Amino acid sequence: MFAAFTRRRRILKGALALTAATIVAACEPVSLSTGPAIDTNKPVPVALLVPKSSQSAGDAVLAQSLENAARLALADLGEVKIDLRVYDTAGDAATAQNVALTAVNNGAKIILGPVRSGPTNAVGVALAGQGVNVLSFSNNTSIAGGNVFVLGPTFKNTADRLVGYAARNGKRSIVTVHAQNVAGAAGRDAIAQAIANNGANNLGSVSYEFSQQGVVGAVDTVRNTVRTSNADVLFLTSDTAGALPLFSQLLPESGLTTESVQYVGLTRWDIPAQTLALPGVQNGWFAMPDPALAGQFRDRYSSAYGASPHPIGGLAYDGMAAIGALVKQGKSNALTTSALTQGAGFKGVNGIFRLRSDGTNERGLAVATIRDKQVVIIDPAPRSFGGAGF
Repeated sequence: MFAAFTRRRRILKGALALTAATIVAACEPVSLSTGPAIDTNKPVPVALLVPKSSQSAGDAVLAQSLENAARLALADLGEVKIDLRVYDTAGDAATAQNVALTAVNNGAKIILGPVRSGPTNAVGVALAGQGVNVLSFSNNTSIAGGNVFVLGPTFKNTADRLVGYAARNGKRSIVTVHAQNVAGAAGRDAIAQAIANNGANNLGSVSYEFSQQGVVGAVDTVRNTVRTSNADVLFLTSDTAGALPLFSQLLPESGLTTESVQYVGLTRWDIPAQTLALPGVQNGWFAMPDPALAGQFRDRYSSAYGASPHPIGGLAYDGMAAIGALVKQGKSNALTTSALTQGAGFKGVNGIFRLRSDGTNERGLAVATIRDKQVVIIDPAPRSFGGAGF
């Protein structure tokens, strides 16, 4: 079970008719801010940066999926004129920076991509002085801000959704379990902030060495901490490729059953499908995009390209469609930071989302549980901001 326990890159893991992202409500007035003026009577040049020639396993498939999804969004934009130009970053920060500069010199008004935080940061720094915004596929909030926005799902967004749901349902006393690594610390901090935001009680955290031995050694401490603090929520930051399978087995065996405390996960518990059979995830809570919309995108993509999209392929659709929705308004300041961060947000293939002024994002997520090894939605994803979960 623990053979797959390796540290992995975290680039998560967004009317039912599938259309290009649209602004959820009437656009709020925008003022000119960072971002070049555009002529919406002509095709607006948009640069897509993807790791086509990267030597990392799977990057070629990822790059093609992102490009395919962006082109699918273009096809749904109707009369909106976008000139999509694709550039190869090779998965390298220096190359990404060079091609981004080339793209802007050739007229690009906004950058969609890159995938990872290193290349994204390099691109953002290079273009900051030129006032060009960057919509990255990363979920690393440490690189967000200024002219850089991250489209990937964030720990903060997920933690806020789940802690808010727990608090509204009378579960306010929370113990967090996290690995002693960068991802674990980031997850812990996101949960702590969500607890504060939602008026819940932070009963502390238990950390563990990121190894099989570390997980085994932490089980008794986790159980005792939950029991002595009278916690009613156990929030796990681990994922299915890491410590979650082992914790989900050992914690119930130690006596900390899903009936005695509410298990909650910061990551998706339905991927891969075999995770649904783990004992500790039964009746647990986790967050996910609107499954109907996500499934519809997968079907549409598969029909167009004969294969399933990469797990983050939908981010390219969302980014391109948000750009198109803003360009459709016909305003010269459509791609400025003020326009990109208008509060109503957009509708994407995984549901509603909006970009924040700090470069992060907020996505409308559903709360799910697992019953009899099946995913069950217990609180649907909101269809507009200001609804359930926000």
